[in-house]
This record gives sequence, C-alpha cells and structure tokens, in this order.
Amino acid sequence: MLNRNDMLELTRRMTTKRANISRVAGCYFDEEGYDEGSFNINFLKLSMPDRDKNLKLAKTVPFGETNKNLIELDFPCESKESDVMMRLLDGMKEVNLKNDALMQTFYEIVAEKMSRGKKFAIFVFNGTYDIPLIGSDKGEQWESEEVYNYLICIVAPVHGDSELEELECGFLYPSFKDRSTDWDHIAVYEKVPGSSADGLIEALGARR
Repeated sequence: MLNRNDMLELTRRMTTKRANISRVAGCYFDEEGYDEGSFNINFLKLSMPDRDKNLKLAKTVPFGETNKNLIELDFPCESKESDVMMRLLDGMKEVNLKNDALMQTFYEIVAEKMSRGKKFAIFVFNGTYDIPLIGSDKGEQWESEEVYNYLICIVAPVHGDSELEELECGFLYPSFKDRSTDWDHIAVYEKVPGSSADGLIEALGARR
C-alpha cells in the first residue's frame, strides 16, 4: 500500500524555485500512433512559465489519490516484458534521459499500447531527491539520509499543435515508500481508477 505522506513529501519539493527535476523529454504522436516529433531538454533551460506547466503535469502522478488513482504494482513481476522494461527504465535513469535511442525505444513500446483516434504525448521527467534525516523531534536535519533517483512518466491527449490536456495515466519509478526507494514496486497513476492505465500497465509488463 502507498503512503500518502510519502507522496506529499515528494510533491512539496516540486516547486519552480527548488524543483528537484533535472531533465524532461517527450514525444508527440498523431491519431494513428505515428511519431510527430520529440524533445529532450535540461529542465532549468525551460522558461519559468514552461517550468510551471511541466511541474504541474509531473506532480499529477504522485499527487493522485493514493490507493485509488495512484496504485502500487509489483515491478518487475513474473513476465519477460516487465524485466525488459525495468532494465530500460534503469538505463534511462542512469544516463539522465540523455540517450535518445533509449528514449525512442521507450516511447514506441508505450505508444503501441495506447488507444488510437486522438493525438497524445508521452513525457518523462528525471529527478533526484536528497531525503533528509528526521531527528528525534521529527524535524528535518541538514544531513541527507539517501538520494532517491526517480522517473515520472505521463501520458496525455494533445489538442492543437502541442498543448497537453488532463493526464490519462502515468507512473513513478521506482516507487517511494517509508521515505525510501522502493525497488520492488512502481506507482501507477490512472485518471479513471481501474481502466485508464490499462495500456500503460500492459506496456510495462505489470499486472494489477
């Protein structure tokens, strides 16, 4: 089970002034699932309005209602697909999204499972969070207890040329539990509980 306080701790650090997201990459697809262009940029090189816009998108995932819109899934599970996807995500994380070949492979795997008939986009954010020690008085200390390196992926419909609508689904990998990296799970967000993340879960090779 996911802990709401863990997720809120992450979102509190996702502000324009102290954002712990270092890079964002993404790809746009047309109604038939064909690639319409991609980008890959240092987060701090975005304009302030674009940072705000992207942070709002990224925060939707951990800010989802825990154990309803944001669910915990075993990852990897006993499937070849989940093992392949885990190694792909770890590779993307290790190079801070800077390998375009890895990113394109990821986009194609996810896009293949998405519903057709409308334009959509896949964005991936890479961030790190220096988890502070908590003292006996429950206050945060200066020392870092652990560095949590994570990916947030979002999938959303697109209107116009590139404006994203409300997220349909996404995930946080690895999951964050008991103020630490949870290597055994992935936290999957779905706008409509029980249905809107079906394609993404299939792409991950995970199971409900």
